[in-house]
Amino acid sequence: MTQYKSSLLRLLDERGYIHQLTDAAGLDDLAASQVVPGYIGFDATAPSLHIGSLVQIMMLRRLQQTGHKPVVVMGGGTTRIGDPTGRDERRKLLSDETIEAKIASIRTIFSRLLTFGDGPTDAVMVNNQDWLGKLGYIELLQEVGTHFTVNRMLAFDSVRLRLEREQPMTFLEFNYMILQGYDFRHLSKTRDVRLQMGGSDQWGNIINGIELGRRMDGKDLFGLTTPLLTTADGAKMGKTAAGAVWLNEDALPAWDFWQYWRNCDDRDVGRFLRLFTDLPLDEVARLEALEGSEINSAKVVLANEITRLCRGEDAARTAEATAAATFAAGGIGADLPVFAIPAEGLSIVDALVGIGFAASRGEAKRLIAGGGARIDGESITDETFMIAANGDEVRISSGKKKHGVLRPA
Repeated sequence: MTQYKSSLLRLLDERGYIHQLTDAAGLDDLAASQVVPGYIGFDATAPSLHIGSLVQIMMLRRLQQTGHKPVVVMGGGTTRIGDPTGRDERRKLLSDETIEAKIASIRTIFSRLLTFGDGPTDAVMVNNQDWLGKLGYIELLQEVGTHFTVNRMLAFDSVRLRLEREQPMTFLEFNYMILQGYDFRHLSKTRDVRLQMGGSDQWGNIINGIELGRRMDGKDLFGLTTPLLTTADGAKMGKTAAGAVWLNEDALPAWDFWQYWRNCDDRDVGRFLRLFTDLPLDEVARLEALEGSEINSAKVVLANEITRLCRGEDAARTAEATAAATFAAGGIGADLPVFAIPAEGLSIVDALVGIGFAASRGEAKRLIAGGGARIDGESITDETFMIAANGDEVRISSGKKKHGVLRPA
């Protein structure tokens, strides 16, 4: 592990955030001597970010925890273009009203994890539409375009890989890296931002901004990326078989959010505790050293800590109580998903689809045939099985990890 003198880089290094640094010594000196404003950009493609973005938000939190200033850049302008990185198809163009609504919804998670205000280390949120939207096309070509060569732009992975796969890239998307580079230059001029952070797939875009600031203003800017975040089994963070793990409560109930972390692979526990919680590192080391069934207590701590940060204390407490009632006591927890049983009763197939454990009747039948469907703990293998509306609520389960409640209407 590299020995850094600044608390910022020491913390980021100890907790596993650092993958690439443009000038480690220069940034270390700067962070040890003054408040460093640093930013990360987030495009507004959905009403909520998912947990794939959580490591970036936590980096802004670490920035603030070590006495520096987080700048959250909402991509009101760049969302209109679409980042081609890692994509084979052009992103759907959104209306101004849709983008603004998504930005308003996304703000929720940042208000939980960062302290906003007017102080020197208080976080601020800005929208790059405010400056990109005012750029004239000729002005952009003259002032910024002359600092980008097509040769180099074609060499970046976001473009090269798309072309190698013979997937078309529009001229609109091709301009994305120019606009993101301009973001960094603009923020360095107007807010003295010296650092841009992001995922490893953003390295090329970050380098563009650093070079643009140097060429246009003679400024020394810095870039830092995190490792590509995958689970121990190789899956990309943020996606599951059931869909995205959203950060906002209205996009994913707290129980499902809590369960995602509680059910993580044993091998991921220590890494996730370092990245996504504020627990001291010695406590993290103790928890990740647990073996056998004891590692489950570490997973409960992980789920509680992350849910508390992202959803609040009440959500974490309720989710844990629901898990205890559902699993330990064999009862029915208060926070489980609920589906109504009509007066005429409900087939097991319709119950699995209705409560969201199967996407279709066909998928529900396959689940039943495979022995994965249970009512009150008893396996149901007959797809014609009916659940009566007799006044009692019952527990429905899919496998060992999905549970819900069926209740008479």
